[in-house]
Amino acid sequence: MTKKILFQLLGILLTCNVFAQKGILRGNVYDKATGQPLAYVNVLLKETTFGTTTTQDGFYSLNVPAGSYTVSVSFVGYNATETKIEIGNEAIVYQRFDLVENDKDLETVEISGKREAARNTVQISKITVTQKQLKALPSTGGEPDIAQYLTVIPGVISTGDQGGQIYIRGGSPVQNKILLDGMPIYNPFHSIGFFSVFETETIRSADVLTGGFNAEYGGRVSAIMDLKTREGNKKRFSGLVSGSPFQAKVLLEAPLSALSDEGGGSSSVLFTAKQSLLDKTSTNLYKYAARDSFGLPFGYTDIYGKVSFNAAGGSKFNVFGFNFKDKVSYTNIADLNWNNRGGGANFTLVPASLSLVINGSVGYSDYQMQLVEGKTDPRKSGITSTNAGLDFTYFGSNNNEIKYGVELTNVTTSLQFKNFLGFTFDDKDNSTELAGFVKYRWKSKALVLEPGLRVQYYASLGIAKIEPRFAAKVNISDKFRLKFSGGLYSQNLLSTVNERDVVNLFVGFVSGPEYPIYKPGTQQNVSERLQTAYHVVGGFEVDLSKHLELNVEPYLKNFTQLIGINRNKTQSVDPNYVVETGRATGLDISLKYDKNNLYVWTAYSIGYVNRNDQIQEYPTNFDRRHNLNVVTSYSFGKKKSWEMGGRLNYGTGFPFTLTQAFYTKFDFKDGLNTDVLKGNPSNIGIIYSAKRNSGRLPVYARLDASIKKSIEFTKHTRMEIIASVTNAADRNNIFYFDRVKYERVDQLPILPSLAMTLHF
Repeated sequence: MTKKILFQLLGILLTCNVFAQKGILRGNVYDKATGQPLAYVNVLLKETTFGTTTTQDGFYSLNVPAGSYTVSVSFVGYNATETKIEIGNEAIVYQRFDLVENDKDLETVEISGKREAARNTVQISKITVTQKQLKALPSTGGEPDIAQYLTVIPGVISTGDQGGQIYIRGGSPVQNKILLDGMPIYNPFHSIGFFSVFETETIRSADVLTGGFNAEYGGRVSAIMDLKTREGNKKRFSGLVSGSPFQAKVLLEAPLSALSDEGGGSSSVLFTAKQSLLDKTSTNLYKYAARDSFGLPFGYTDIYGKVSFNAAGGSKFNVFGFNFKDKVSYTNIADLNWNNRGGGANFTLVPASLSLVINGSVGYSDYQMQLVEGKTDPRKSGITSTNAGLDFTYFGSNNNEIKYGVELTNVTTSLQFKNFLGFTFDDKDNSTELAGFVKYRWKSKALVLEPGLRVQYYASLGIAKIEPRFAAKVNISDKFRLKFSGGLYSQNLLSTVNERDVVNLFVGFVSGPEYPIYKPGTQQNVSERLQTAYHVVGGFEVDLSKHLELNVEPYLKNFTQLIGINRNKTQSVDPNYVVETGRATGLDISLKYDKNNLYVWTAYSIGYVNRNDQIQEYPTNFDRRHNLNVVTSYSFGKKKSWEMGGRLNYGTGFPFTLTQAFYTKFDFKDGLNTDVLKGNPSNIGIIYSAKRNSGRLPVYARLDASIKKSIEFTKHTRMEIIASVTNAADRNNIFYFDRVKYERVDQLPILPSLAMTLHF
């Protein structure tokens, strides 16, 4: 605790000395029609070289000498505006801007906000996903969803249309932290892999950090997805209703106290709900896609609500709640259901007399899952968590800043299952994590440095981890930039996903394992009961032209200790956990072209993901060696009311363990009198090859296409009609192979759909 206090005092002292200021200009930039904050907006002082871009919250801050200035604000798609301001010595001036949307792009804006942000921050292994990008992707069922977009990001692998699991640069799903407005979400994807629990229309931004993330994030050893939702409409009542063969949804939003053009505070409410229809419509529309007469067995219900309060000076407070449900029934294979409910609050405080921003959040989540496979005993798992965080950001001159904070997380997990030999695993754990971090960003014309330090204390284990982080960018020229990041990472949350499960639907959780954990092949305890890793990421980015960008990133993730459930426990004295190491290396390349009505995104990844249990080194079951995605979007017609999109995904086959032999398996209920020659076996046993994952499944290839027509009735009312085709080439992509029946089961075939959405 003493160390944490010292870090905070040091941060304050550094701020007082390093960030001495003469005057501060800060404020917010909003969309005039809705009151929504605008990110990456250029804010420049015309008489100087001072400038910055707004954050995801639409906030900006500039430290400048006292004097008179003309503030120019510009953003692609909006009318530029400017105003005169006077900044006194040691004064803090707040200036809000409301931008009016333009029907055509502003070609006079030479440097986009995103490109300017790329020069001022490292942004390595980071993809920021916006609503515009989500909607540009050809969407399954005509319903755009972040689950579909994630799979086109370099380094991100999905195991297929069913199962909903995402693997990021060699990390398994439990090693990825998913945040919703600062709160962890433990299963964000539905069993049909096309859809997440998040409603696209509520997403303001989603930062996907595939590795090398800095000190503000911790508790995971692979990747981060930080998703933030928007506020409700601050100007008028609005919403949408939509329907397709896949799902129906509704979104309603309205001001509780409207945002005035003259300034002042506001408040708003936002509510959304969606219900799956596929389990009902597929019996008539997609009979060929189902393995029986009961249709496609996926069902889900998602409800989310948010109330927002905004003060005149940029401070705000949000309260939100959610209830997510999922169910799936594979006839004679598996029945699964889970429910995740909870809520939280977050705030941003902008003190009128200080050059800092204070952010805080609290949250509560309860997740319960059950899976029944055949005649086996059900598997059950639950995870309940509470979390709180508080951080401070000081803005200095030349876009320099220091950020530090504390986080507290309490997690209770429960897990019950019986392995193939009948040994029961029944575990309940409670763990508490306390973390403190500090990150500093220093920028010159050619160099950006972001050193950071995180101290992660696992109270239930009595372990403190000191995790240094570092990132840097070198602006070789205005168009060419080198970048680097790395750091140490740790976590104590475990998952029960087993590569030999026929369908990986069940994701059980265990936190803070207190049982003895032995080094492989010994009775010697490991030095610490944590999963640990270090990352090293490099690369470069090039602006090949005004509208064409190239990004290249080689990476290494060395998982120095991984802990998993011992699914092969044969005796009561055997340990409940096993230990192994891992290594993921690869190269991600992306090329993006974005001009007027044409958008093309090409992403290629080559990766090698291995695990080593000290008996043998083997590729993981998600080691997709080559993965290629090509996404295109083209708008045309009057006011660009037509939009065509396409996506091609090609990936080499996943590894699997070969079958060596079969044997008849008896339960020996009659003891020594069991007739093993003439009796009926209780099951068929499988003897697997001693060499793990030495086989490879066939390649995966899928082509999706869509066309959208937008019909405008009034200023605020329009209809969108989307015709889409998933797996347009009707390719047979393997899902899994039933070894006992010697039967191949494929992913979903061609799925055409027509969706309609009414915006009002």
